[in-house]
Amino acid sequence: MADIKEDIKNIITPSALEVSADYIKLGDKYIKTLFIFTYPRFLSTGWIAPIINMAELLDISIFISPRNSASTLKKLRRSAGEIEAQIKEQEAKGLVRNPVLETALHDIESLRDTLQQGQEGLFSVGVYITIYADDVRSLHQLEGKLTTLLEGKLIYAKSAIFRQIEGFSSTLPIGYDKLQIFTPLNSKTLSSFFPFVSVDLTSEQGIVYGINRYNNTLIIFDRFSLENANMVIFAKSGSGKSYTTKLEALRLLMTGINMIIIDPENEYERLAEAVGGSFFRISLSSGHHVNPFDIPIIPEGEEPADVLKSHFLTLTGLLKLMLGEISADESAILDRAISETYASREIVPGKDFSHAEPPILSDLAAVLKNMEGGRTLGDRLYKYTEGTFAGFINNTTNIDIQNRFIVFSIRDLEDELRPVAMYIILNFIWNLVRAEVRKRILIVDEAWWMMKYEDGASFLFGLVKRCRKYFLGVSTITQDVEDFLRSPFGRPIITNSSMQILLKQSPSTVDLLAKTFNLTDGEKTMLLEVNVGQGIFSAGLKRTAIQIVASYLEDKIITTNPEQLLREQKDAEAEAAAEAAGTTPQSS
Repeated sequence: MADIKEDIKNIITPSALEVSADYIKLGDKYIKTLFIFTYPRFLSTGWIAPIINMAELLDISIFISPRNSASTLKKLRRSAGEIEAQIKEQEAKGLVRNPVLETALHDIESLRDTLQQGQEGLFSVGVYITIYADDVRSLHQLEGKLTTLLEGKLIYAKSAIFRQIEGFSSTLPIGYDKLQIFTPLNSKTLSSFFPFVSVDLTSEQGIVYGINRYNNTLIIFDRFSLENANMVIFAKSGSGKSYTTKLEALRLLMTGINMIIIDPENEYERLAEAVGGSFFRISLSSGHHVNPFDIPIIPEGEEPADVLKSHFLTLTGLLKLMLGEISADESAILDRAISETYASREIVPGKDFSHAEPPILSDLAAVLKNMEGGRTLGDRLYKYTEGTFAGFINNTTNIDIQNRFIVFSIRDLEDELRPVAMYIILNFIWNLVRAEVRKRILIVDEAWWMMKYEDGASFLFGLVKRCRKYFLGVSTITQDVEDFLRSPFGRPIITNSSMQILLKQSPSTVDLLAKTFNLTDGEKTMLLEVNVGQGIFSAGLKRTAIQIVASYLEDKIITTNPEQLLREQKDAEAEAAAEAAGTTPQSS
């Protein structure tokens, strides 16, 4: 056993240690320990937070030991007597009253009273901070940054000159104080050291979202452990929002959660192919179709009549989105026409319509043209039924959604049709979700397309608000913060999303985000200066700085970096050519 202990010591012990008066060189790291030697009269709760949450690497040890009350009271009485004597001596000499002595006497008497009444205790407290850097210059800069931070709170620290070995040993995780430099503090003051305020977002369940930039711990979180599983991601173009979303989707999929994605730019195609998912291209010439008139499956515990009426309202919202502005009279005509269109297929409340064949858009147009006041509306639907956009919407549903990873691509649609397509797909997904309850995440990328239109934004908000009941979490992703928040439904969507990820922002939007998310000035500055894949991660009431990190294999699957994709393509071509020639390819 002794031999084993010696072997362990030899493994973890450095081969050499260079000790100077005010620092240690251990391997390629320079190390310095400081101790706090004085505090102000009052310490605010959480004063230690900025130190604990510094981005730089450091270790902090706090040693606390109680003092004997009887001996402490004797010392306090003696100190009080000495100060009173000084005050009387100055009064006898006719000197001006010394506020420093009077304050000290008041503090001693207050402490003595609380100790005698058992309301307070007195403790010896040693606080040691060890900092690390790659060179001496950086070490001194970090020391200056730390002492400036402390002095701003009237707390003063010194370097443990000629005692760096003892200081370093005192901050190792062995709980042994070799410095023995204490400051007496009462329990009220000492309570300001607690609770520790390092933001820890590591839980036993969930997936890895990234690294906590404040303390270098892993951010592991389960979205479904919050009051709702919804999330918003705001970021400027090129800051890593799609990369972050795809990385989360890949990791959630591995935990058994189904993923459904609305993809405006075909960014999820490679990922869908890699995991064996379904990728549906929705376009004017595509063979994939979703019929918005499909009869919804009746969820367990709900009345068919209520579900059908709700479906009619959803269709009315879609038609308003397609037709643009319509009057109140036209809205009433649309409502009646929808009911008559379904009635022509014997789909009415009170009847079993579970096996009925649903209508399509041209059926509605035909009904409108035969209704008083409806011909104009029917004519306005022409481009969707027989005109330019006929191949997009006027068909029966023919897609198979029996897959755990489903992507709907709308990249090849005209800009005018994108909000309509997103509305139709979201409604299709909503019917699927309600019919079979299971853990799912729905990703709506570039959600600002829908937020520009009131009916689309209203539908998305309704989805976000109601999805928790069906074990669904909605991820709303956007780069156009202003358009998103300009909508009356923008802030309610954020309010109903328990998780937020804010990546790099532009100066024109950061103030708007700061107001929306109550960001500090430091957090605003951080969002302007961070690198790609860095930002702020919020879950419930917790918030911290995050660095998104992917493994090598994950990165190869999810990256959309053009340079990296081109390099991979060249490597693949070189490998294919080498195989054909019977040689070994050289990696670029």
